[in-house]
Amino acid sequence: MPTQDQVIDALRPVEDPELRRSIVDLGMVRDVRIDGGQVAIQFALTVAGCPLRNEIQTRVTTALTALPDVSGVSLDFTVMTDQEREAVRLMLHGNPGATAGQGQAHGHAEGRKVPFSEPGSKTRPLLISSGKGGVGKSSVTVNLAVALASQGYSVGVVDADIYGYSVPRMLGTDRDPVVIDQMLVPPEAYGVRCISIGYFVPEGQAVIWRGPMLHKALEQFLTDVYWDEPDFLLIDMPPGTGDIALSLSQYLPRGEVYVVTTPQPAAQKVAALSAAMAAKVNLPVKGIIENMSWFTGDDGKRYEIFGAGGGEELADDLGIPLLGKLPLVPALREGGDEGRPITAVDPESEAARCFQEIARKIAVELKPKKIFSPSLRIN
Repeated sequence: MPTQDQVIDALRPVEDPELRRSIVDLGMVRDVRIDGGQVAIQFALTVAGCPLRNEIQTRVTTALTALPDVSGVSLDFTVMTDQEREAVRLMLHGNPGATAGQGQAHGHAEGRKVPFSEPGSKTRPLLISSGKGGVGKSSVTVNLAVALASQGYSVGVVDADIYGYSVPRMLGTDRDPVVIDQMLVPPEAYGVRCISIGYFVPEGQAVIWRGPMLHKALEQFLTDVYWDEPDFLLIDMPPGTGDIALSLSQYLPRGEVYVVTTPQPAAQKVAALSAAMAAKVNLPVKGIIENMSWFTGDDGKRYEIFGAGGGEELADDLGIPLLGKLPLVPALREGGDEGRPITAVDPESEAARCFQEIARKIAVELKPKKIFSPSLRIN
């Protein structure tokens, strides 16, 4: 018959699927009772109606049935108290609403700390931008995020296009964020976590906000969401150079800007405005991504429907690399409509391979060479 210590040791490596921490360390395992080969566990969920309850049960059962002499496992679910949820939030997320000290205003808004602005953060914020709408920026953001995740990186996406949010549908996230003591745990699909105003707005309702409301929503997306310090945080920027772009330049002073354009000169000229704004707010533009570069007909011939050369011209003008050209294919659009990104569901397709190569260039070739450490000081 296994001992209680053996049961606890077997459960310690088991992680909560949303919080990615040991269920033992999180205080979820409340009581262990052993009767012969039967093990009964009282288990505390963070919230009632936890969407991943079945996954937790599977993980616990798998871990315990691997022990010798364990013939059966049963779980009795309960729910944490408000005080216990607060303890979990403090353990995982600290107090992101804490006021910044004097001299720490850079990268903060209204005194609230944005973790990705700190010199010691390992997260690379990637601001996916465009001068105008209709160039496929959101499709690029989602598929690039999926490509990075498939290469082994931890990835999050902030849908900062408040008025025209589309990332949840494109990524295919089928559940809302979970709230744990005012900490938002974002849903995940294809290895990518996502937050969007679309989770909080009723179907078919427009967002009609002025600048301060947009500013506040972005602040909450960055400070109140449990991102767990991902390797990359992609920001799906709204088109243009308005309030949101200004706010994000304040929140993310270490951000890297990647501009999406289409080949025609008209789009390239407008896309250049996004790069010009990035320079004004001291954010580096690291690369250009050209979308809808060609269409391959049934005859196997490439047709440049939107012209050619816009991406190269913009990259040459800015003195930065053209990271890749993406084909115009129906499957890319269909994947966005159906929540099945082409990079995930058809990884051998031409478009998916292009996204994988762009992701590799961003992760490896454009990796920042400077390493910042908050522990280093010059007196």
